[in-house]
Amino acid sequence: MAAITGYWSKATYSMKTYNVTLEIPARVAKEIKAITTTLTNNGYECYLIGGSVRDLVLGIPVYDYDFATNACPEDVMKLFKKVVPTGIKHGTVTVLMHYAQYEITTYRADGKYTDGRHPDTVVFSKTLKEDVERRDFTINGLAYDVHNSQIIDYVGGMGDIEKKIIRTIGNPLQRFSEDGLRPYRACRLAAKLHFSIHKETLEAIPHVLDIAKKISVERVRDEIKKMLEADKPSEGFEYMRVTGLLDLCMPELSQGFGIEQNKYHMYDIYYHSIYSCDAAPKEKPLIRLAALLHDIGKIPTRREGSDGDYTFYNHEVISSKVARKIMRRLKFSNDEIEYVSNLIVNHMFHYTPDWTDGAVRRFIRKVGLDNLEDLFILRLADRCGNGMRDGLPEPIKKLKRHIQKVIEKDNAFTVKDLDIDGYVLMEHLKLKPGPLIGKILNELLERVLDNPELNNQDTLLAMAQEMYAAMVHDTTTHHDSTRHHTV
Repeated sequence: MAAITGYWSKATYSMKTYNVTLEIPARVAKEIKAITTTLTNNGYECYLIGGSVRDLVLGIPVYDYDFATNACPEDVMKLFKKVVPTGIKHGTVTVLMHYAQYEITTYRADGKYTDGRHPDTVVFSKTLKEDVERRDFTINGLAYDVHNSQIIDYVGGMGDIEKKIIRTIGNPLQRFSEDGLRPYRACRLAAKLHFSIHKETLEAIPHVLDIAKKISVERVRDEIKKMLEADKPSEGFEYMRVTGLLDLCMPELSQGFGIEQNKYHMYDIYYHSIYSCDAAPKEKPLIRLAALLHDIGKIPTRREGSDGDYTFYNHEVISSKVARKIMRRLKFSNDEIEYVSNLIVNHMFHYTPDWTDGAVRRFIRKVGLDNLEDLFILRLADRCGNGMRDGLPEPIKKLKRHIQKVIEKDNAFTVKDLDIDGYVLMEHLKLKPGPLIGKILNELLERVLDNPELNNQDTLLAMAQEMYAAMVHDTTTHHDSTRHHTV
């Protein structure tokens, strides 16, 4: 660790206390008071700690409440009825209560980190100060005394909250070398809180990329998912790009930096992508992911036209394939991959007044009725992300009206909407299960998409009989022709 010496300007901290009543939601405040009361009444210290204190100070929603105590895990487990030893090796147990689950961790001092994620050894400590000083960022180093309504700050976290700064506790190279997830977390917190990363903390990240490489893809994926829920994910992704983290997990995205588009776009491919991501609603993080990756196929499809401008023909197809590759690499679920790739591959539709009802039904079938509104949201985000236009264009508004008109007619859009199914078809045609049944059902659907009045069982069975007879005839003719040619 000799290279760390002199790298950072050591901050001098002195403990400060702040008398403030944090607004804890009533549904959990009673349980939090019960936990701290139980421990203090038995002679132990107990404080709310970390991100929950930070977010309560900032007045933003808190979903996890963690505690620090000088009680050993075994002591904690004796004091509560429902306790799970979730991380007892590192001094953590989880107390189960009515409204929530609460992690309680014993004060500790960490040993060396050799795996880039967890300490090799943990030594329980007697003081809150020592426990705080081994944590990641100053804004996560705050402790709250629930009974006295007092924040205890050993590391200048309150000052950094006021300045809106993400800063490591102590030497940034040492903190990041201990845990390779911390650089990702710094970028994610910057996006979540709309904070900036302190200069020395930021400059340390490129020096620990070898540690960041050790982090499991699942943990990186989870940080990206959380970033997509921030007000402006672009802030986090930009920090990841300038530090080299983005090249570790999504090099395909960073490759769009500096790649000029055409006259319809103000930004290059990379900035257009992250700004489109911002423009999608944060309540729909998978649409945001689709917006982030929707144009990633423009890089290999970029061609200069005769007018000197660039084209990106079929980039949506390539983008969908690349998005699948990225999401598989990050171990997203199959359902998430299918959903995102479906939105991406269909985002370049162009509606014109000559679309028939049948064309609209085929569009609905291709996209999926349940995905239509999300596709329009993606299209709007794409439009906002180009920096030159906003709002849905008139043709898409007309398409939405046309879709609603078609839906109101209660038409069939998938094979499941037909007035017959494979079992009825097999019984009528005296056939066994096989690909032929699916082929006939899909052909029937194609006819119904053009003429919904055909969707009744008698008509469908009559058409199916004709189709089957024609298929048998074609097969027989083919065999006869082959046999004649052979002779």
